[in-house]
Formats: sequence, structure tokens, C-alpha cells
Amino acid sequence: MVSNNISSIKTVEELQKYVYATLCSDHELLTDAFPTSETEIRRNNGDVCGMMFCVHGPRTVNFTAIWERQKNRVFFYGPRGERYRQTTLDDSPLALEPSEIASET
Repeated sequence: MVSNNISSIKTVEELQKYVYATLCSDHELLTDAFPTSETEIRRNNGDVCGMMFCVHGPRTVNFTAIWERQKNRVFFYGPRGERYRQTTLDDSPLALEPSEIASET
């Protein structure tokens, strides 16, 4: 599994772009050729604890990534659900309040 750190991501929009570009590059997909979706992940009490990103590829194949807010990590998953990459964000949307996350998605 590939693991790296990134310090340039400061906003949810930058996170969205990074995840999309990484998923497309890792799976040899043309950038801007496939739709995406994002879903907030919430705890039972309603607090946002992360986000799931999905690139809907060819032949109904999906590529996903999960941003874990507490430890500020992004996990990337292949089409069979295997985790193949982890990125730790040094400065990132972790500082954003849940209301800011919701307003940017």
C-alpha cells in the first residue's frame, strides 16, 4: 500500500480535486470524463466525521476514497474494495467546521 503526506490541501474543494485526480490517475481514467459523487459520513449524534468520494467509471465500476476527519487521512479503494493508498493531510479541511464542509459540497 502506498502512503504519503500532503501539506498543500487547505479546503474541501482542494480535497475534492486531489481525490478525483488521484483516483483517475491511479486507474488510468481520463480526467473530467466520469461523474463523481460525495457523501458526508456522520456519527450517530449527527457530527460529520468524514466524507466518501466516488468516481463512477466505465461499465458501472466505482472507485472510492474516504476522508477520515479525526486523523485527517484519506484512504483510496479500488473497484473490488481493496485499500491501496493512504494519504495523511498535514493542513487540511480538518480545521473546517461541519457547517463549512456542508456548504462547500
